[in-house]
Amino acid sequence: MGEKYMIKTIKGLIVAAIISAFSFATYAADSRKPTRIPVHNWSSQIVMAYVIGGILTDHMGQNVEYVPADTQAVYESIRIGDVDISHEVWQSAFGKSFDTARDAGGLLDWGDHEARTLEDMGYPNWVVDKGLCPGLPSWEALKSADCAKNFVTPDSDGKGRMLEGPQTWHGDLIPQRIDALGLGDLWTVKFAGSADALWAELAAAEKEGRGTIIFNWTPNFTDGAGFTFIDFPPYTDGCRPADGGDGKCGSPDGYLKKAVNENWTKSHPDAAAMFKKLSFTTGQIGAMAAYVDTDKMTHQDAAKEWLKKNKKVWKKFLK
Repeated sequence: MGEKYMIKTIKGLIVAAIISAFSFATYAADSRKPTRIPVHNWSSQIVMAYVIGGILTDHMGQNVEYVPADTQAVYESIRIGDVDISHEVWQSAFGKSFDTARDAGGLLDWGDHEARTLEDMGYPNWVVDKGLCPGLPSWEALKSADCAKNFVTPDSDGKGRMLEGPQTWHGDLIPQRIDALGLGDLWTVKFAGSADALWAELAAAEKEGRGTIIFNWTPNFTDGAGFTFIDFPPYTDGCRPADGGDGKCGSPDGYLKKAVNENWTKSHPDAAAMFKKLSFTTGQIGAMAAYVDTDKMTHQDAAKEWLKKNKKVWKKFLK
């Protein structure tokens, strides 16, 4: 009886080994060279980099390298092959750089996430609850001196302060808009050094009981915390100064796209097929960011936690 059981067990192990080998053999066509994934400076992008890396390494037997990259220059880096993919191409901030690289050849549009995006200036909902700027979310509420005085900070020279993200994200887009709308006498725009500085400003303003207007985006962890974007004049093609417009417009309801190096799709066809299918919702991306910005996990631990809790989501990308 024991001998029969041992033989049966050995046969089972052999079958399991064959199945496992066959599973990884389906990805054997891909190069052993690592897929180079860019890392930028906001939470969802970094966590998603490790989520994608985890899928590639732990479930497809592939190699990955994480590459710190400039948010605008990364598309040229992908085009010439120094970086292989980009998993968060935000239309408002990076659409122009993406289009330039794609049109030059070597970079491919690899499809959109299900999530749509908005990137603009806005405020935590308690600003309205405290009556700090009646008339919001209409941008015309910002014309009031009584509103602006509630947003003054020590570095704003007596004007209401708006805190933009790092200047590498949008250049002078927001200061140009404020001037174009005739708000420059009441408001000044400062630039945060990082995304974390934006969240620190949110916390500080609430503690101090003063108003704050910051750059933010959706999907993000703030989707569930109560945040409203200002209603600026609608975006239209060509309305921004860089495109010849007067700059009075807000941001578009935009895409969240993926990009790849054309040669990588040939050297890593199975990884490319997985990445083509990969698509996340607003809630899924917000949850990735919340693990870091709310729960204070490291980006790597956040990715592991997200992968553990969302197996039904990412396993569909492997089929």
